[in-house]
Amino acid sequence: MLDMQRRLSKPFYALTSLPATAMGFALCIQISALSWLLSTKYKLDIHEIGIVWAAGPLAGILGQVIIGFISDKTWFWGGRRRPFILIGGVLAALSVFLLPRIELVADLLGIGNLLVVAVIIALTLDLSINISFNPTRSLIADVTPDGDARTRGYTWMQTISGFWGVMAYLIGAFIDNYALISVGVIIVLAFSVLPVFLIDEPRELTPSKQAAEPVAATTAAADRSDWGQLWRLWSAHAFTWFGVQSMFVYIISFIQQHVVTPGATTEQAAAQSGHVIAISFATMNVVGFLLPALVLAPVAARIGRVRTQATCIGIMALAYFAIALFARTPGMLYVLMALVGIGWAAVVSLPFAIMSEKVDKRRMGYFMGLFNLSVVLPQLATTVVGYVLKDALDKSVLFMICGGCLAVSSVLWLLVREDKAVASPAPALAASH
Repeated sequence: MLDMQRRLSKPFYALTSLPATAMGFALCIQISALSWLLSTKYKLDIHEIGIVWAAGPLAGILGQVIIGFISDKTWFWGGRRRPFILIGGVLAALSVFLLPRIELVADLLGIGNLLVVAVIIALTLDLSINISFNPTRSLIADVTPDGDARTRGYTWMQTISGFWGVMAYLIGAFIDNYALISVGVIIVLAFSVLPVFLIDEPRELTPSKQAAEPVAATTAAADRSDWGQLWRLWSAHAFTWFGVQSMFVYIISFIQQHVVTPGATTEQAAAQSGHVIAISFATMNVVGFLLPALVLAPVAARIGRVRTQATCIGIMALAYFAIALFARTPGMLYVLMALVGIGWAAVVSLPFAIMSEKVDKRRMGYFMGLFNLSVVLPQLATTVVGYVLKDALDKSVLFMICGGCLAVSSVLWLLVREDKAVASPAPALAASH
């Protein structure tokens, strides 16, 4: 065991954050570049892009639930989490490398339909991310003791992952998405592979105080999981993610119609749309990166997590409606995407903290898997939006749909009961996928 791990020093916390950062960086590349590549380079229709994106939720349904459960109970290659992080990291880096080379893969495989190959690569990327996401987050819990040390571990993860996520969008904006992909291959591979060989995983996990209680107490705690409240929470979160994922996938169509300079050549329009997407998501993520600790924590301590979540989601809905009506220049889009970031800051920090108070803590992996379904199933359903946009003369309808979903979500969040003990929100664990 390295001395920095024994002392739980700041460099060790930074080291444990890198595998999760690798998966988050790969996800940012996908958000920034995938729709843009499929539209500008491969000329896929908007509904076909939705089909490619649907591969991700399909992977998420299986990946995070199954891999998270298996990694709790296995040990090989010198670790419990290490094998899944290594496999997922290598496959994710390879998939990122292949994103701009879909036609070469199609030729190699002898497949004439680019859509089929795009789905295969997107599915491999998403499955790779999902193989690693739960193990990267669980690794931090495995190597830090209960209490403040663990909180610091996840806080470091949020800070480092958030910083690199913003850097990903800025690289795409101020250089181009091809440079982002090239840099991303190196970062995803290095951040996922190298750190796990420097971190010593415990062969036997030390149980928490609660987990050390008698079996009878465990059963009773399981019986006290508030299923009624959980269904309300999951329903609210599902409407959130339908609106968020629809924006991620289809914002390219809105930008191409309303924001790109009229009369631009095909090459100019492709470059401009890629730049606008990257700056838009960078703006959103800067707000989402800074607000949880600086603003949402004190607000939640005063009015409660549930009300804070509902308010932030309501602001996000209003921002979506404003984009549909007023975002006709890059500058206006960026301003409104900053408002979208207020809701995004809540999405990546508050729901898990709210859920964790309503379940048996010793079955957290099981409930995290169920919670992830409230993300991936709505993502899968967003393929419907692609067919709506295909026939829509005005692509602003995208943000009317997104805004409507977020408005419903805000109302549903108010139906979730706030627990009496209100604490600061848990550190963001990166967006589920």
